[in-house]
Amino acid sequence: MRYLSNLTVNCTLKLINMNIEEEDVLETEELYEKLVIEVSKGQEALRIDKFLMTRIEGATRNKIQQGIDDEMVLVNEKPIKANYKIRPYDKIVVYTDRHPESNDIIPEQMPLNIAYEDDDIILINKPVGLVVHPGSGNPNGTLINGVAYHLKQQQPDIEESTLPRFGMVHRIDKNTSGLIVLAKSPKAMTDLAKQFFNHTVHRRYIALVWGDFEENEGTITGHVGRHQRLRKLFTTYPEGDHGKEAITHYKVLERFNYVTLVECRLETGRTHQIRVHMQHIGHPLFNDNFYGGDKIVKGTVFTKYKQFVDNCFALCNRQALHAKELGFIHPGTKDAMHFECPLPDDMQQAIDKWRKYSQHKNDIS
Repeated sequence: MRYLSNLTVNCTLKLINMNIEEEDVLETEELYEKLVIEVSKGQEALRIDKFLMTRIEGATRNKIQQGIDDEMVLVNEKPIKANYKIRPYDKIVVYTDRHPESNDIIPEQMPLNIAYEDDDIILINKPVGLVVHPGSGNPNGTLINGVAYHLKQQQPDIEESTLPRFGMVHRIDKNTSGLIVLAKSPKAMTDLAKQFFNHTVHRRYIALVWGDFEENEGTITGHVGRHQRLRKLFTTYPEGDHGKEAITHYKVLERFNYVTLVECRLETGRTHQIRVHMQHIGHPLFNDNFYGGDKIVKGTVFTKYKQFVDNCFALCNRQALHAKELGFIHPGTKDAMHFECPLPDDMQQAIDKWRKYSQHKNDIS
């Protein structure tokens, strides 16, 4: 539902972007932005739908009321009715969908690895190579095309106008495997979007990265934004320069001399965040062709070692990153939900090969 898209707010507000498209276009994984409006002390009592119509350019009363019904509008952190009258010092929060209009998603039948599904949500274990949403160069054949077909078998009348992007609230990169959750109703989508926005969703990734770590765990901070010259890449900037705040927590799982298996927990969700942060601290992801991991970063100069690494590249022909765990509060039952999916074969085989190499190297040392 395109509640309040492409809006201009002509009062005091704080604007936080939550955009998303495919990996070469936008700069964050989430899908909404948040408008915060603080009502002045001299404001007269006025219905909130009328108030927002005077403050948000291009908003219609129907869109505002629909957003209120779906709890996309909060006052003092609580849902309200359309007839609520604003008061001085009220804090109004409006969640808005900033994704470009794309009402041309064609449902396509395709196999979906569904990890869990009920009336409100669907979790999918996304394979490597599958783009999440149609975009430039990927008009169809994406995960959302398949989800659209799946949902239409259950709800023939469902359209993208009532469920934006057919329930997508976050995404993972084309060549990253693992769990992604989608909503099956507007209210479930609203609830999940808020959880992603407020950074309360548990996201744990497994990554194979170059190099060894001095510490067993740590936190990487630094704004992530588009590279100033190479526009398809992202990079880390000092706070306040460019980009948006990004925080990644990591923990070493296993050391293989020249590469390390780590888990990464996201506190924020910027595009390529783990890949960019790991490159920033000198540990690019194994075989990440965007950020320098597709060549030998650590190791020896021996021909046999180069052949070994090339064999590992052939086994895992993409960045070695997997979205293993996803946890959130169920939008319907309010129960805490936690899901895990195993590593895919390509990544597991590369890890096993490095483990054997490391054990052999340590045995003869």
